[in-house]
Amino acid sequence: MAEAVPVDGQSLTLEGFLAVVREGADARLTADARSRLEASRRDVDRIVESGAAIYGVTTGFGALSDRRVDRSQARELQHALIASHASGVGPALPEDVVRGMLLLRANSLARGHSGVRPDVVERLLELLNHHLLPRVPESGSVGASGDLAPLAHLALALTGEGEFVGHHDRVERAATVLHRGGIPPLDLREKEGIALVNGTALMTSYLALAIDQARRLLDAGLVAAALTFDALRGSPESLDDRLGEARHAPEERAIARAMRSMLIGSELATKRREWIGQDPYTLRCIPQVLAPVRHALRAARTVLDGELNATTDNPLLFEGEFVNGGNFHGQSLAWAMDSLALAVHTLGAFSERRISRLVHPALNRGLPAFLAPEGGLSSGFMIPQTVAAALVNESATLAYPASAQSIPTSADQEDFVSMGAWAGAKLHRILRNARRIVAIEWLVAGQALDLRRPARGGRGSQAALAALRSRVPHWTKDHSPSPEIERIAEEIGSGPLLDEVPFERSTFP
Repeated sequence: MAEAVPVDGQSLTLEGFLAVVREGADARLTADARSRLEASRRDVDRIVESGAAIYGVTTGFGALSDRRVDRSQARELQHALIASHASGVGPALPEDVVRGMLLLRANSLARGHSGVRPDVVERLLELLNHHLLPRVPESGSVGASGDLAPLAHLALALTGEGEFVGHHDRVERAATVLHRGGIPPLDLREKEGIALVNGTALMTSYLALAIDQARRLLDAGLVAAALTFDALRGSPESLDDRLGEARHAPEERAIARAMRSMLIGSELATKRREWIGQDPYTLRCIPQVLAPVRHALRAARTVLDGELNATTDNPLLFEGEFVNGGNFHGQSLAWAMDSLALAVHTLGAFSERRISRLVHPALNRGLPAFLAPEGGLSSGFMIPQTVAAALVNESATLAYPASAQSIPTSADQEDFVSMGAWAGAKLHRILRNARRIVAIEWLVAGQALDLRRPARGGRGSQAALAALRSRVPHWTKDHSPSPEIERIAEEIGSGPLLDEVPFERSTFP
């Protein structure tokens, strides 16, 4: 059993996040964090007792923040907030995204600036550790006062209202699920409702999962590019380290280094004895086109590393004093995901252009049209390239930045919003599309490399071909390639396929 990941608002890493969310490791509140929570809760009780006006505790919310609420109704106010804000619509969020939300909300509150009791954090972690999944609709957050609607659905499940998603996506009443698990419903106290719904947990969960997927995808895209480079007899001259050095471009040098490591020993991608012209950009400019993907990953990781341990509700408690601010605003997260979406789309579009070249008889340097075993009778890889083109078009329409379009909410109190939740949702769809495109390139380039025998590709290309052939046979007659595309795409996302290819990884921890 994996060691429990500590929850203290200070030490969560991407690796710890993935261990809990993807691998099922437990998460535990630390003793120090519990002490901080108890101390901050005493401060909340004292301030409430003083009768001071505290946003969201003894006042209304958003544009109603100028309305005072009687102290006798302060706890009712917290429940009313949760119930009214649970207004999300659409399909349920994926399991890993919701598990990420549970962990991130617990970790943020554990920092001790939110004024909640330890019980609130413990209850979030109970759901996580017992693999209980609140049903959270996908749509409804504008990513400004935090992910209000999605987090309200999460919080509502803690109170015994709302819904959970069980086996086979069966939806059950929260009260039923909590009773069966021996977990008492949470009775919200002052400040706890607003602390649960104000925050960037959905956006941050999207970003953390996307970074993990995107770094695997970049490596998979490089392996596919190496297969194609060999299959089309590319010139390794364009991968010379001196080119990147002359441009002062460390990211380009890293991409070129990874490519060179896979082409070692190639009998196909060799320096040409006779001049046949320069390679097309899809071969010659691999370092220059894919370097921005690495740039975007690095920038997104910088944002994520801060956000994993951020306190993002409002108001926050510092040394017994409430301070009002806007830490819940998701602009930095939205920009990171919008930039990563464009980068991932570029990777997919670049891959599709190589697929097209592989199947084009005028461009594939002597290979059969569509790599068909018997042209005419067989269509070969004609339609997989069409599928890749369709996926590129879909991603292109999704790559427009969500953060470019603010629509004010809450009677213009929230007059500039990030739209970060939608940035995350569409980024994950672009990632899914790009995985399938890269899977198609693996399949097509693998077929092309088979057809170059007895000449062999580089050590990385040959290892990638062997890994492919252990899962998918050489195309000898027409059949439906859909299951093969999906299998390789799934392996790119989470399987051991990449581990079987020796090369210098282009990405970073």
